[in-house]
Amino acid sequence: MKLVILGGGESGTGAALLGKKLGYEVFLSDKKNIDEVHKAILVKEAIPFEEGVHTEERILAADLVVKSPGIPDTVPIIKALRAKGIEIISEIELAGRHSDAIMICITGSNGKTTTTLLIHHILVQAGMDAGLAGNVGHSLAAQVAENAHPLYVVELSSFQLDGMFRFQADIAVLTNVTPDHLDRYDYKFENYMNSKFRILNNMGKEGLFIYGYDCEVVRQRVIGQKLLPQAVPFTYGGEPDLQQAGGTACAYMEGDTIVVRLDEKVFRMDKNDVSIKGRHNVYNAMAAILACMRAGVDPGAIAAGLKSFPQVEHRLETVAVVAGVTYINDSKATNVDSAWYALDSMTHPVVWIAGGTDKGNDYTVLYELVKQKVKALVCMGVDNRKLIENFSGICPVADTHSLEEALAAVQKYACEGDTVLLSPCCASFDLFKNYEQRGELFKEKVRQLK
Repeated sequence: MKLVILGGGESGTGAALLGKKLGYEVFLSDKKNIDEVHKAILVKEAIPFEEGVHTEERILAADLVVKSPGIPDTVPIIKALRAKGIEIISEIELAGRHSDAIMICITGSNGKTTTTLLIHHILVQAGMDAGLAGNVGHSLAAQVAENAHPLYVVELSSFQLDGMFRFQADIAVLTNVTPDHLDRYDYKFENYMNSKFRILNNMGKEGLFIYGYDCEVVRQRVIGQKLLPQAVPFTYGGEPDLQQAGGTACAYMEGDTIVVRLDEKVFRMDKNDVSIKGRHNVYNAMAAILACMRAGVDPGAIAAGLKSFPQVEHRLETVAVVAGVTYINDSKATNVDSAWYALDSMTHPVVWIAGGTDKGNDYTVLYELVKQKVKALVCMGVDNRKLIENFSGICPVADTHSLEEALAAVQKYACEGDTVLLSPCCASFDLFKNYEQRGELFKEKVRQLK
């Protein structure tokens, strides 16, 4: 079989390694330059590749194509492949076709990375052999090829789900769905929602579907359809009506106590004993507890994992306190909903840094929180007009076009006892390579302030 891989990053290189092990004739093509780490792997494994170009004749000779999740369906080479009827799948789909491991899969607009890392942390701390893959960790395909585990915790983006067809999750988590990446979905929220619900594809009666009950669009869709897997809601409110919720178990709050009921077992824990704070992290903890209970982890081990879980990099990560001002890196907040939860968790006056590549954002849901918590907004992007138009009547707004300019503007507003929150609401691609680079540079510059 001729396997062509488009994209030479983590997922593409992993797919190439698995393809080679399976005995396929592998060729990798990347329209951009391949980074040195992944290029070295391809060279070492003698896998043919090209960079900076797509040789159409060679690509269109494929029997099967694995596409990087970052490549839109609208690019010419993808259109040409579809016109020829050549199958295009994701790296996750390829890996799933060649593994019989248990798959715990997590998706959602917000919270999926923290939930994924939390589940994996609890499992490993409990002594289980669990791999970490998808949007975090190493390529699932590479692990299936070279370092197989009996169980994987996999974070899935909508782009990865779009390329999955036969893949089956054993335990699926859908944290929430809010408008995001609409530029990839014809600016139709329904299309984006449909992608997220693909996580249910192929799940049977033995599967467990864990979903955010407080997300109205998710709740209504779950209630409105009959699901094969057991559906279990989690909520920050009291115990939900399980008959209406479509579930047979649940996670909810009793005062400050997290209560989780599943498979005739009950787990209780004070939310203040969880190492990561805020309402959004209570949601993440609930989903993780449910997944780990189904995976067979002892309640004591679950509690221990929740207490020992470290901060997630770029997600409400405290960087430093400088002259009495706390600087927080929330660079991973690339959409409105994620920024909402960040602002909601703030307990001191906020100087908010936001901006980047707008993805069709509706900022109106932030107005009330900004009125309550934000003393000034520092815009950081190539084009900040939309942010300025939305917030200039609510709080002071500074227009800056680099990280250095933004931090200089922050000094005009931040006083002792305040919090400077980098929670951009937007993608990073106007000024930075990705949200990780944005967060790393922010931390570096803040530490220099000391």
